[in-house]
Amino acid sequence: MNENVNANKGLWNEAARSGLVLGLISIVYMVLNALMTKIQSSGALAAVINVADILLWAAKLVLCIRLMKVFMQKFAADDSVTNSDSFRFGTATALLSALIYAGFSLAWMLFIQPDMFEDSMAAAMQLYEGMLTEDQLVSLQELIPRLPTIMFFVNLVWCWLFGTILAGIFSRNIPSRNPFEQPTEDQ
Repeated sequence: MNENVNANKGLWNEAARSGLVLGLISIVYMVLNALMTKIQSSGALAAVINVADILLWAAKLVLCIRLMKVFMQKFAADDSVTNSDSFRFGTATALLSALIYAGFSLAWMLFIQPDMFEDSMAAAMQLYEGMLTEDQLVSLQELIPRLPTIMFFVNLVWCWLFGTILAGIFSRNIPSRNPFEQPTEDQ
């Protein structure tokens, strides 16, 4: 029983470190993206910023996927780790990373850059003003104050599901096992 508690504690400790790294990468991307959005430009500079944003997003995605695999392989370096343990580690890492990112995005919308959020909502309301009825506009106005909380849960669930799917894919081969290996006496 004590071994299970220690193993579970070790899993969560490693997952916390890995989740922190993955969450910080997503936070850095979010901040850089917000800074690039603040640059008022048109023409060629706007096109360069859009391409840079797409390349930055792709780099973040590839880096997070690679790091998730590396963290899972590092966790599975011990011979006693099974594919199921590897999956649990990946899921815990995804959950903690998602919690860090979703928490920061909530803080970003409410405290760090609330004017950016309000400007975006004002622009959206102006855009939809001619397309929606008065009742729909009122409903949208009532939804705006709840949007940061909704976005917190959307980010949390989305990032956790994405990480869990990655963990499921990677855990099938982490740790890698040779199906043709002859069992030894201690197996």
